[in-house]
Amino acid sequence: MLQSPAMADTHLSGLDHVVILVRDLDRAARSWESIGFTLAPRGLHSAAKGTANFTIILGPDYLELLGIVAETAMNAGDRAALARDGEGLDRAALRTDDAALGLAAARARGDRAEGPQSFERPVALPGGGTARAAFRTFEWAPETAPAGLRLFACEHQTPETVWLPELQDHANGARAILSVEAIAPDPENAARACAGLLAAEIVAAGEGVYAVPTGADRGRFLFLSPAAFAARYPTIPLERCRARGAAALVLATADLEAAARATGIAPDAAGRVVVPPERATGTVLVFQSDGPLRSAP
Repeated sequence: MLQSPAMADTHLSGLDHVVILVRDLDRAARSWESIGFTLAPRGLHSAAKGTANFTIILGPDYLELLGIVAETAMNAGDRAALARDGEGLDRAALRTDDAALGLAAARARGDRAEGPQSFERPVALPGGGTARAAFRTFEWAPETAPAGLRLFACEHQTPETVWLPELQDHANGARAILSVEAIAPDPENAARACAGLLAAEIVAAGEGVYAVPTGADRGRFLFLSPAAFAARYPTIPLERCRARGAAALVLATADLEAAARATGIAPDAAGRVVVPPERATGTVLVFQSDGPLRSAP
């Protein structure tokens, strides 16, 4: 079981969002819209970052499509990841109530982590006008990334400009992240590495499958052997999946039939709508009808 933030003194409170790296941001936006998502207006980061994004806001968490608009020193890691691994789910953010205190706690546990970094971006409001979205983050060293999935922590200073009600209505019924799933040659070791960073414990979840919960009402990380992943998704050849980072993203939907209509894919025998990676910029996207309905922070 995951230790509570108060007990573990991590200043972490569960999965906040995932980052999906894409080569062509506008094309990626069209792909995700075509499978039933409502996207926030395009956001442009600072000139130093040289990146832009589209976010897909769910109830307690969200997805971020991230693309490079100008080569800078700050996005060298993203450019290297795209060149090496292709598009796909590259990293995940844990929510922190205080990035500086979370960083101090991580370092006190012996973790290699850097930050905190403050940044903001303008937000185009759906009804017109603009606001600002402000964040503070810290990140664990890339070499500690379990199964190549980079981890960082995000403190939302303006959550009211992120979780806008107009952006949480999706034709596919998506409402929350259930799990982030990574393929690992040694899934138990990868799960232990992840759990060590989060001051959590791992849970055996089947043959070659290990879970790391991030909170009672937040999505979990799953690390699967190649054989376990192939058995879980028999219609998706492993060679079409991202070998580093995460290969699959499982979302709760309020209406599985709505997900089927939006994607044009019938539910499988396990009661899931499984979208192949070529339709979701390198990510196997899965809709399931289970999972509690959770609200924004």
